Amino acid sequence: MCILILVSVFCLSSCEKADEYDRSPRANFEALWKIMDENYCFFSYKEVDWDAVHQRYAALITDTMNQYALFDTLGNMLRELKDGHTNLYSYFNTSRYWDWYLDYPDNFDWELIEDHYIGTDYAIAGGLRYTTLCDGQIGYIYYGSFSSSAGNNALNHIFYQFKDCKGLILDIRNNSGGLLSNAETIASRFIEEKRLVGYVQHKTGRGHDDFSELYPQYLEPSEGILWLRPVVVLTNRRCYSAANDFVLKVNPLPNVTTLGDRTGGGCGLPFNSELPNGWAVRFSASPMYDAQKQLTEFGIDPEIPVSLSEEDQEKGIDTLIERAIELLNAS
Repeated sequence: MCILILVSVFCLSSCEKADEYDRSPRANFEALWKIMDENYCFFSYKEVDWDAVHQRYAALITDTMNQYALFDTLGNMLRELKDGHTNLYSYFNTSRYWDWYLDYPDNFDWELIEDHYIGTDYAIAGGLRYTTLCDGQIGYIYYGSFSSSAGNNALNHIFYQFKDCKGLILDIRNNSGGLLSNAETIASRFIEEKRLVGYVQHKTGRGHDDFSELYPQYLEPSEGILWLRPVVVLTNRRCYSAANDFVLKVNPLPNVTTLGDRTGGGCGLPFNSELPNGWAVRFSASPMYDAQKQLTEFGIDPEIPVSLSEEDQEKGIDTLIERAIELLNAS
């Protein structure tokens, strides 16, 4: 309920524009800096001196700079926050921060999976690709984006098809996020009673540390077919935003094991605003916490760290899938 209220508040206020409509480079720089100063949620957590950032970048703004130079300068200022949820949008470009995954190994090879594990005749239901492994003993689902459909009818059908399987591999590697509702829809299949899975806050003032109390977030069991047998969730660094939230939700569940690499993070609910010149800005505004009240902005470690080795890859072996199969066969 709290999350719905927060989203409603964001929707009502997200179209709000900066007070001043001066289209000069200086005015747009100041407007962006102020929007972030009053609304961004991770200044203290990331130990960012936003006043010092203002001083450095203000010196780069000139009245004669063109829109491309201004965009690059403002985009570079936002990258100081090291936040994949923070973007500047113009009609000609989008600024982004991708270093949250660029310096990490992929730990994922879809062609290898198709060639050596699932073939090309696997079933597809919305965003879910599924089949069975090990002579029908283990179910396998690949879900590449939480923006893609994960409907209840599809999940009911898949879990019915897996009724003779003793375990499930849910592979969300390279899933950069999407809808939190899809994360909840899938996670709700792995529990049989209501469970506390995290907390959320929202800004209550303009100060960097002006936040509400922590509101608890609960996961309710689905009314559809539940899967209470062992599950291994495969993760890598490119699991971000809603994918990170999904791992946050399933981590406390006794029948779920996470395996692979640390997720990419992204635990701030995004908020939108607009500059005087019409450019849009998105940024993290409401921090979300795990069940232990810890932020996961920089990712979540798997319970079992496993990397895709080059030697295995050359042999057509996915090290993570093989380790997951081993775990499920031993359960």
